[in-house]
Parts: sequence; structure tokens; C-alpha cells
Amino acid sequence: MDDLITEAWDARDVILGGLLQTLSISALAIVLGTLLGVLVGVALVYGAWPLRLAARAYADVMRGTPVLVLVLAAFYMPAVLGLHLQPFAAGVLALTLFCGAHIGELIRGALGSIPRGQTEAAKAVGLTFFGVLAHVLLPQALRSLLPPWINTCVEMVKASTLLSVIGVGELLLRTQEIIGRNFMTLQFYLLVGALYLVVNFAIEQAGKALERRVAFR
Repeated sequence: MDDLITEAWDARDVILGGLLQTLSISALAIVLGTLLGVLVGVALVYGAWPLRLAARAYADVMRGTPVLVLVLAAFYMPAVLGLHLQPFAAGVLALTLFCGAHIGELIRGALGSIPRGQTEAAKAVGLTFFGVLAHVLLPQALRSLLPPWINTCVEMVKASTLLSVIGVGELLLRTQEIIGRNFMTLQFYLLVGALYLVVNFAIEQAGKALERRVAFR
């Protein structure tokens, strides 16, 4: 135990750097993926048929493709077009596309559950489509959307571990580098597992607090 504490303290800067990288990637993927998902979800429900078809194809392909394949594709495929993405950017792109597809389906389901009479009533009082969306539909959809959205956020943190295959210095890769020096495999994997658990627990607790706040509005 003393050896683990000593080694962990000596490697604290490496571990902290990897943790901050994981948090940065996950946060960017969640924010960008949520914005993309809103656009996809609205297109699936209210878009013209060519837009619905494109959104459906995107959602089905992204949701049906393993995250690891998306990560490798985001890193290697742009090079074919002469665009060389850094590992960090490629990782964020892959997770954003994956997150956006899942959020899009959540938005589609939440919007589809709202009675059409509310949309017609809002239009009758003079609201534009975007006004109806912002003031009537999305606020109602938010309540049913929050729990699965929180689960998606947790999944993005977990999926960030796959970015080590393209050299992104997130928490798992940094931990593997430390293990390569001290050979304390089990101890450091347990340590990094505990850190992921703390991060995901914090996300879940923040999500529950947000749910309670929204429920009382």
C-alpha cells in the first residue's frame, strides 16, 4: 500500500493531466453532440423528407457503428482528403458524431410524445415554428429527456478511454504509461477505475439535481 501511495504521488501530475484531458474531451463531445442532436432530432420530426432521410441515415449509421471504428475513421479518413487532424480533434469529432446520433434519437422520441394540438395552439396565437420549438416543445421535452441524456453523458466519459488507440493522452493512456514504468498493473488500474467512478458519480448527482430543479418549474 505504501508503494502505491508513493508511486501515485510521484505520478500525480501525469494522472491529473490525463484526467483533465478526459474531462475536456468528454465535455466538448457532450456539448457539441447535444447541439448536433437537437438539430438531428428536430429534422427527424419536423424536417422535409430529404432532410428527414439524411438525418435518419446519419443516426442509424452512427448508432450502428462501434465507437472504436468511429475513432479510427475520424483519425485516418480525413488524411485521404489531405486533412490531417490532431488526435485530440479526431477524438472529439468521433465522440461528437456518436453522441449527436444518440441525442438526436432522444430528441425525436421526446418531441414525438408531445400532442400535436399544442403545436397548433401555439401557432394559432402567432408563434413562428422556431418560437413554438423554443417556448413550447423543447421545454416540455426537457423533462423526459434529462434522464437518458445524463446516461449518455456518462457513456461519453467511458467512451473517451478508446481514444488511447490514436494516442490521445487521456487518463487511461497516461495510466498505462505509468504502469509501463513501475509494473504496478492491478493497483493503478484500480486507481484509475476509482477516478472514473468518481467522475461518473458526480455527473449522475449533478443530473439528478438538475432533474429536481426542472421538475419544480
